[in-house]
Amino acid sequence: MGGDTALATLPDSGQGWEPLMAEMANLRFTRPLAAPGEDAGQTIGFESSLTLDAGRALSPFTVAFKTYGTLNDDRSNLVLICHALTGDQFAASRHPLTGKPGWWDMMIGPGKPIDTNRYFVLCPNVIGGCMGTTGPAETDPSTGKPYGLSFPLITVRDMVRAQAMLLDALGIEKILCVLGGSMGGMQVLQWAASFPERVVSAVPIAAAARHSAQNIAFHEVGRQAIMADPDWKNGDYALHGTRPAKGLAVARMAAHITYLSETALQNKFGRTLQDRDSFSFAFGPDFQIESYLHHQGITFVDRFDANSYLYITRAMDYFDLAAEYGGVLAEAFRGTQTRFCIISFTSDWLFPTAENKKVAHALNAAAANVSFVEIASDRGHDSFLLDEPEMFAAVRGFLNSVASQHGVF
Repeated sequence: MGGDTALATLPDSGQGWEPLMAEMANLRFTRPLAAPGEDAGQTIGFESSLTLDAGRALSPFTVAFKTYGTLNDDRSNLVLICHALTGDQFAASRHPLTGKPGWWDMMIGPGKPIDTNRYFVLCPNVIGGCMGTTGPAETDPSTGKPYGLSFPLITVRDMVRAQAMLLDALGIEKILCVLGGSMGGMQVLQWAASFPERVVSAVPIAAAARHSAQNIAFHEVGRQAIMADPDWKNGDYALHGTRPAKGLAVARMAAHITYLSETALQNKFGRTLQDRDSFSFAFGPDFQIESYLHHQGITFVDRFDANSYLYITRAMDYFDLAAEYGGVLAEAFRGTQTRFCIISFTSDWLFPTAENKKVAHALNAAAANVSFVEIASDRGHDSFLLDEPEMFAAVRGFLNSVASQHGVF
């Protein structure tokens, strides 16, 4: 899915954007839309190269993004949203492909913690993604065929570099606040380390400065499930007219368990049977939790690309911010003027509070301005996507303080 690009300028329409020396287009989908009337956002195509950590350059490439609110005259009210592994740019609006509400719809909007009456909110799809930004499902211009596994390996730093190029194209220098949870939080930390002069404030939520051995292990199980599916075709399934749906569904099922907590699973499902009074003595989904995981897998396959899952999980595995700075995490933030608010959840065992505190301690060692909020929740890692009033209050209060300090009203 890409854009039918043509030389264009971003419409002014109150946004305050200037003409771009880039190709801009609306997003074009290759799958049937559940909500065809919804705003699909925009894409910008770059002819310049994106230099990757793998030692290769990606050119040309496209970044798809969605915006909410209005950019003010001095372009000082940008809030950049970084999405997680299976997220995309549709953070606060109905998804055209699925028809479902935005994944952070409770957080972003008029009068909400990230108030679009006050802030200009931009959410890009990451490099390697499958919602309009260049990734393995897109066409390789040198062959006219989908990249598949010829697409270069990417890192979280590559994702952030591409986002920086997007902001350059939009004529926006400063980010009032960059926020994100999980892999989005990794991008937040990378932004603060790579472009400290551009980031006024940063809110990494339920994240870490590196991926743990346990998390890498879970990702490898998911990748192997995909690659073991006969329909994967060594990554060339698009050329064969197949999709590794079973493998991708299993990968999603395994990952989804890590997003929850034992308490949440017990409270929601326990050992309750699904539409039956007794065991079937067969291998269908007897239990509600089994049926739930099957549903998660099936619906995920309808909106996500299997190769993108391989690439993005690998990017998360490679993430180790301290490694870029001699193994000392504090050096990533030495001299920073960025203001930080770190948020974690008590029941998150994927990115536990201890990992978030390591980031806070490193920021303290670098004499950075940092606050830390640990929220009591029994809903696990996915708490950052759910109705958590304490999180909403923390984000609202932090953003209001930063905005008032910098004259954004």
